[in-house]
Amino acid sequence: MSRAYVPYIAALAALWGASYMFIKVADRAFEPATMILFRLLISSTLLLAVLVSQRGFAPAIAGMRGLGWQGFGLGVVNGAIPFTLIAWGEKHIDSGVAAIANATVPIFVLLLALRFQPSERVSGLRLGGFLLGLIGVGVLAGIHPRGGWWGAAGTLAVVVASLAYAIGSLWAQRLVTRTDALPLATASMIGGAIVLLPLGLAQLPSQVPGWKETGSVLALAVLGTAIAQIILYRVLRTDGAARVSLVTYLLPATALFYGVALLGEPLTVEELVGMVLILGGVAFGTGAVRLPRRAPTPATPSP
Repeated sequence: MSRAYVPYIAALAALWGASYMFIKVADRAFEPATMILFRLLISSTLLLAVLVSQRGFAPAIAGMRGLGWQGFGLGVVNGAIPFTLIAWGEKHIDSGVAAIANATVPIFVLLLALRFQPSERVSGLRLGGFLLGLIGVGVLAGIHPRGGWWGAAGTLAVVVASLAYAIGSLWAQRLVTRTDALPLATASMIGGAIVLLPLGLAQLPSQVPGWKETGSVLALAVLGTAIAQIILYRVLRTDGAARVSLVTYLLPATALFYGVALLGEPLTVEELVGMVLILGGVAFGTGAVRLPRRAPTPATPSP
């Protein structure tokens, strides 16, 4: 079995794990909507430049227009909304906590799939996996979390972002089967930027941010968005959503590493327990882990 997707999944885990750190640093000087506006403007410009260099200006525009409103709408659901919610959430929680809460995406994907595929049943271990994941979110938010109720609100904002990502994932999987990945990624980033333009401009910082905050926005746009989008849609098209979902198991660990090692964030028992419960819930809920079935006992032959 080919494992050509493995380096791409590892790259996504490294890039997206670092994105939580970049958001945390940029939050010091930028309002969430403004930060994400710059993120989408820069990344969409880079993606458009790559697309035009490969196909020419007219074919590039035609490819995006061929997507209709769905290409741009995907950028709202899979970009503007979850990006902004996570940026707002990280004003109140650590970057590692945000990454762990965001690991609930596959659970929402399955719940949405059940809604649109009624024949799909969830029982036994899969149902237990869903409940385990929800318990993990509860542990992560906590009754009295670090940061008080704002900390709980920040965690729940990231969980809502996970729901938006789940909707976007199912939508993108359907679109990418009938179009090229690069025009779809470019159109979606442009669509998200257009939606955030009014609010992002209204919340521009009153003074020039420092180099760390500015550099974090640039890294977030180039590494965590433009390059990551190209890798994401490549794997989605060649290997499917199941392979892409594997990054879920790597992201919390990489984000925690960046947060603890580079930002000095504390590593708490609640974070570790929440991560184990959520990832365990994802593993059982998606069917990635199954308990071995007992072989039936052969009937004793009659004498």
